[in-house]
Amino acid sequence: MKKVAIIMGSESDLPVVEAAITTLDEYSAEYEVHVFSAHRTPVEAKEFSQNARENNFGVIIAAAGKAAHLAGAIAANTTLPVIGIPVKSSTLDGLDALLSTVQMPSGIPVATVAIDGAANAALLALEILSVSDCELAEKLNKKRAAAAKKVLESDKKIIEKYNKK
Repeated sequence: MKKVAIIMGSESDLPVVEAAITTLDEYSAEYEVHVFSAHRTPVEAKEFSQNARENNFGVIIAAAGKAAHLAGAIAANTTLPVIGIPVKSSTLDGLDALLSTVQMPSGIPVATVAIDGAANAALLALEILSVSDCELAEKLNKKRAAAAKKVLESDKKIIEKYNKK
């Protein structure tokens, strides 16, 4: 299976990124985690992006707050799928990061999840990888079926408790 790269703009993004790491661990996915800044280490971010495909990565997750140019800077230097996680900061509650991540120019796409949506970023990365990995696709299907079963069990309890005849 191809690896997932998780890049964060600052170590302060780690508490958010940990949800992606946990999710990838649940599926036994291979990944690497790095800190590269679009502004403070642009050369290193560019080199990582340009070499990601030949280093056996299949998708890149990029998490950043405030100006949040990391996902776009990564995407500008690779044709691998890039998933941006806008990170909530003390300024503007993450709306600035969301807009910076989602408003990419035509030709340089970045898939964007919710503010602090690291678990969904990991799941989307896994879904992308599952296109060519039937075993991973089956794991994802089983997890979804288990989640549906749990919701239906909750529904049954609610019906029994509140729907009096």
